[in-house]
Parts: sequence; C-alpha cells; structure tokens
Amino acid sequence: MDSDQALRQHLVNLLRVRQAHMTFDDAIKNFPMDQINQKPPNVDYSIWHLLEHLRIAQWDILEYIRNPDYAYLAWPQDYWPPQEAQTDAAGWQQTIDQFHADLDALEAIVRDPNTNLTAQIPHGEDGHTVLREVLLVADHNAYHIGELGILRQVMDTWSR
Repeated sequence: MDSDQALRQHLVNLLRVRQAHMTFDDAIKNFPMDQINQKPPNVDYSIWHLLEHLRIAQWDILEYIRNPDYAYLAWPQDYWPPQEAQTDAAGWQQTIDQFHADLDALEAIVRDPNTNLTAQIPHGEDGHTVLREVLLVADHNAYHIGELGILRQVMDTWSR
C-alpha cells in the first residue's frame, strides 16, 4: 500500500472504526426510545438534539467540500434543533440514517483516488482542504460521541 492509499485508509478508520473512542453506532445502540427527548440533568438539549447536531454539522462540512455554491449556516441556531423540538422513533431513525448516508458520502470522497486530499477546496477559504475538513468531521464527531456516552451514563441508559 502506498502512502496515499495508507492516508486514505487511516482517514476512513478515523471516521468509522473503533480505535481510541467508541463509534457513533456504539453510542446509540439500544438507546431507549422513551428517553430520546429527555434532557439530562443540567443540560439544555436532549439526546436527539445532540444526534441532530452531529448530523447537521457533518452534513454542513460535507456540503462545504462538495458544493461550489455552499452558503454558511448561522451559528449556533442553524446547527441545533430548537430547544423545544422533539421527535419520535421515526424522526430518531431518520437522523441516524442521514448521519450514516452523509458519512458514506464523506468516505466515498476520501476513497476516490481522484480526490486531491491536500489541494485547497476551490470555493473554500484559504488553506481549507478535503483533508482538513475530514479531520474536522472526525474530531467533532469524536467529541460529541464521547459526550453522548457520558450523558448516557448520567441518564443510566446503558443497562436498559
């Protein structure tokens, strides 16, 4: 495997594989549906809000990479659902499915040998590359997936 292929595989592993942290699927496995809209103690958002934030942020970075007409979202309101918003089991699953679909699209970009990982994104800011954006997704996802794990512990939802 040459260094380009190795880098691409490392990036895919960083996005998908349980290495130094749990995966997205580990963190949501068997989450009780009766608590998806519950806000943990001293937290202003529910577990579903957190999943939606992960989905939106990942989608936004994917759009930034692939869309020459990308328009910036407003922070923080466009990156989180409204605090009073709730979902049901279908909405929960829709969030998960879209997160996976966008992760698949990111992986396809990384695996594509025609993607120059270190070239500046033509419509992006100075110095922004696909490599930078993929690392940003991996970092952001790991941070909030860890947060989700801790919140599950606080809410006592691991053993259910």
